[in-house]
Amino acid sequence: MSISFSLMVIEFCELLEEKRKFLVANQLLKSGTSIGANIHEVQNAESRIDFIHKIKIALKELEETKYWLILCEKSNNYPFEKRLKEQADELSLILYKIVSTSKKNLQKRN
Repeated sequence: MSISFSLMVIEFCELLEEKRKFLVANQLLKSGTSIGANIHEVQNAESRIDFIHKIKIALKELEETKYWLILCEKSNNYPFEKRLKEQADELSLILYKIVSTSKKNLQKRN
């Protein structure tokens, strides 16, 4: 899901650039594609604590991405892609569940 989300972000950022909305396009591109990169990095976590930490970084990037999408949604001068926001919300639920479950499992082990 993170790859398809990143591809959607790239496509939307290209639209923003066509509309000459370079600042938001740049910020959204960085945060939106960073989510997937961090999720992929999690696969090589050194410990359960490192795993949780890396997922939390992905969540921070996701929250920033949602911020830029909200600005687009609320602005009269920016395009908006509802499906992208829905995907961000869905990805958020998944990542928060992963963190919650991982923390519970970590507590059980200690």
